[in-house]
Amino acid sequence: MEAKATWKSGLSFDGTASSGFVLPMGSSIESGGAEDGFRPMELLAIGLAGCTGMDVISILKKKRQQVTAFEVKVHAVRATVDPKIFTEMEIEYIVTGKAIDPQAVERAVELSETKYCSAQAMLSKAARIGHVITIVEG
Repeated sequence: MEAKATWKSGLSFDGTASSGFVLPMGSSIESGGAEDGFRPMELLAIGLAGCTGMDVISILKKKRQQVTAFEVKVHAVRATVDPKIFTEMEIEYIVTGKAIDPQAVERAVELSETKYCSAQAMLSKAARIGHVITIVEG
């Protein structure tokens, strides 16, 4: 995989990778930016949500769970001094569907956490990562 950030102006960059998509990156006005793109640390949290989300939904489909909606939220706490790394992260899985088996969801989350999600494996070296599961009938 290749990734790069190309400077546009100020603290604004376009991020690209081998996939060819373009992603705007920027900074807050307080930091000298123009509020015109994702913050790099936001992208790490989004990457974690996407990585584990893809694992969990794939496993739930294989377990024939009738998922009608699925959302993964990452709540992250950062250090107060530079470098402001993530110190704690909580991944919230919200699974909506019909007759969802809580044990199937728990197992899918466990497999993502311990076997499949490379983003979680990497970030867990720096931050404590926990999870919460909410199942909604519907």
